[in-house]
Amino acid sequence: MNKNDLITPVILSGGSGTRLWPVSTDERPKQFLNLTGPMSMFQLTLERCQDASLFDHPIIVGGANHADLAEDQMDEIGASVQAHILEPCARNTAPAIALAALAAKDPQSLLLVMPSDHIIKNVQAFREAVRQSISLAKARWLVTFGIKPNGAETGYGYIQQGEPVIGSASSFSAQRFVEKPNLGNAEKMLAEGGYHWNAGIFLFRADTYLEALAKHAPEMLQAAKNAMEKADRDQKQIKPHEASFASAPSDSIDYAIMEKAEKVAVTPVNPGWSDVGSWDSLFEINLSDDGSNVTSGDVVTVESKNNLIHSDGLEITTFGVENLIIVASGNRVMVLPKGQSQNVKKIVMARKNAD
Repeated sequence: MNKNDLITPVILSGGSGTRLWPVSTDERPKQFLNLTGPMSMFQLTLERCQDASLFDHPIIVGGANHADLAEDQMDEIGASVQAHILEPCARNTAPAIALAALAAKDPQSLLLVMPSDHIIKNVQAFREAVRQSISLAKARWLVTFGIKPNGAETGYGYIQQGEPVIGSASSFSAQRFVEKPNLGNAEKMLAEGGYHWNAGIFLFRADTYLEALAKHAPEMLQAAKNAMEKADRDQKQIKPHEASFASAPSDSIDYAIMEKAEKVAVTPVNPGWSDVGSWDSLFEINLSDDGSNVTSGDVVTVESKNNLIHSDGLEITTFGVENLIIVASGNRVMVLPKGQSQNVKKIVMARKNAD
């Protein structure tokens, strides 16, 4: 690929990650934590797009309150960026991506939009799926990447594939987007086949996305344009105008665009993906000991099985316990049954109400 054809990664790093409390907090959300190894998930996402034959320098879109944290982590791994857009407030993914599309070097720039808090084990498989989707994105398709399901997961949305896209060996029209299903519907979709997990990863031209916004969410586009026109700029940092951006409807790209646009394609891929959306998912992607325990920090398990135990400082020792999630961070300790980590948000709310 020549320089003008390189893909611009757009890394969305504005999430709060409350499902991984008490380790993930408003001050340091999960994308900036080293939960799976020596690098944070934000750093792993940056590393994923370091192939200079495929990618240009990325555009980062994240919260203004995490600007220093993000830039420190970029410096740690020597990552260079085109721009670091500091959202003055959270307005969901569709307006955040609009900011990046408006900041792109060229209206026809290909943008690869990725959350900053996902794990992809097989980076080569992921990059290959991206390469296979370039011609579609250039032809003004909005491409999303569907993850091959390995179970009837109720925590993810799904994409149903339609007919193969003419001229593509690996992509299909996106027939419909399905919100997080109940278990019965998830099992039916898996039995039927042709459904993929919605990973929230997209490839499209900047101008294609902005035209889709103009058609389906014009107020959002105008708010983003106003915010960028009045933005403060300091070297690579861009601070969109707060009042203008705050006026944008808060909506995800799926609701605002993907479910409504005409030329939407899905490229299936199986790259060992996880959104690390819960303590249970962290258990699934990490190596366990002989007792099927996944531990991190100063942890000793005795006659204990099938537990996830994470400590950021406290000594934790267990005897004879099974199927628990035990997490200690600072002066906070959380204990709950394994398989129940979807209830962490209830725990966080209970703590707030008790304070």
